[in-house]
Order: sequence, then C-alpha cells, then structure tokens
Amino acid sequence: MTVAEVFSSHRCTLGEGPLWHPERQQLFWFDILGKRLITVEDTEDRIWQFEECVSAAGWLDHDALLIASETGLWRFDLRSQERDLICALEADNPLTRSNDGRADPWGGFWIGTMGFNAEPGAGAIYRFYRGELRKLVPHVTISNAICFAPDASCAYYADTKAGRIMRQPLAAADGWPEGEPDVFVDASGEDFGVDGAVVDRSGHLWNAQWGAGRVACYSPEGALLETVQVSTPQCSCPAFGGADLSTLFITTAAEGVDDPNAGQTYCALTGAIGQYEHKVIL
Repeated sequence: MTVAEVFSSHRCTLGEGPLWHPERQQLFWFDILGKRLITVEDTEDRIWQFEECVSAAGWLDHDALLIASETGLWRFDLRSQERDLICALEADNPLTRSNDGRADPWGGFWIGTMGFNAEPGAGAIYRFYRGELRKLVPHVTISNAICFAPDASCAYYADTKAGRIMRQPLAAADGWPEGEPDVFVDASGEDFGVDGAVVDRSGHLWNAQWGAGRVACYSPEGALLETVQVSTPQCSCPAFGGADLSTLFITTAAEGVDDPNAGQTYCALTGAIGQYEHKVIL
C-alpha cells in the first residue's frame, strides 16, 4: 500500500479532471462546483475563474486546452484567457453539467454529463471527433472512469451509481465503439463509488474510489493489484504525470465532508509509468 501526500493545498469543493500537459510538463485540474481551472506555477496555485461549471480537458497545443463545461466544449487559450465555443453540450438542458472526460488515441474527446443533483439517468457519455458530437451511452446517472487501453483496443467508462466499470471495444480505424461492452470491474456491492480512472502504459487501470479514500489498481484482467491511500475519503480522479510519468496525481472533494484534508490535490510515486495524454484534434 502506498500513501499519497499533498501536492496542492487549494481546497476544491469538487476536484476533478486532472490533466498532465505533456508539452508544458504541468498539471491542470478543476473545481467543478467552484467553476475553476487550477494549476501550479512556480510553487504557487494559479486559478482561472469561469461563469459556469467546468470539469475536464484535453490539450490542443502548448497554450490551448479543450475544456468541457456545463454547456459546451471550448477552446481555451491559457495566455489570453479567450474562450471559443467548439461544440454545444446539452446546452438546452439546464438540469445537467459535464463531468468526467478524456482524449482518445485518435484525437477524439470523450465527455460524460450528469444531473446537477445526480438525477437518475439524466446524463450520457459522448464522443467528439472530427467536428461531430455523438452520444455513445444514454441514461447515465454519474458518468466517470473514461480512459483508454495503451493498445487502443478498448475504452473504459462507468456509471458510478451502477458501480461497474465497463470495457468497450473500439474500431482500429477511427476509434468508434464496435460490439457490446462487458463488465471489467463489478463494485456494485461495495460501499464506495467507482469514480475517475486512468490506464498506465502496461494496461493497468487506476480507479479513484469515492468514499474509500483510495485509488485502486486493477490488472488488464480486472484483478485488484494494489491501492494508493489518500487521507480523505472522497477521491475523484487520478492522472499520471511528472518528468517520467510515474507520479500519480489525485483530485478530491470537500463537499459534504468535515475534514481539513478534503478537497486538496494529492500525489504519490508509483512503480507504474503512465501514458502521455493524447492530443485532441479539432
């Protein structure tokens, strides 16, 4: 068992969407309910404030991110702070917001939505690819665990409410789902929720487990191998980063928890090496 330490003491109401930018060698993450994008520059937290909830990102180039918000996918310039709409995302539905998301090996971007109050079945999981936003999984309550195998053979995703991480085969040519998903990890009987996830270079899946205060590592066959403990229960999402991609960063949430450690962002050295996050191609 590995124990994580604090990377940033900035307390997020709902930390989510950590992204290690491979060109900038820099971690970005979100406070969804605080409507903020956060990073660390010269040992100090830097914050960009938005007018709506923001939750996940992919990188476009050295100075621009694709950011998912409650109403759309946006190109965001880190220098000028200009925001340009790329595609609407349930903008006509005031009950939902974006949640978990990640770029895929083909330059597409998968993004999940959910109800602000986790209304049953109110959300979905989408893929944005070459200008098209297509709904992949309907009737999702809490979209999470979007990540991809290193050989690009499959995607993973979860509805936290259902408690199962699903494995979806992908077409080699363009990355669209083909065939039916199967259950990769069934945690439906556990007292924690399967939250955000990332896959390392060896194909192991690292899943943040809401309520358990840990990130659990599963083999490509779905066997539990090890855990990284975090000193607050509401772990939300992991990401690999650092110079050699061996550092696991972990976001957490302070909402509803009387805990001074809650909402901080953590890090742990692991024996694993992560994948570089894929570049989103608009």
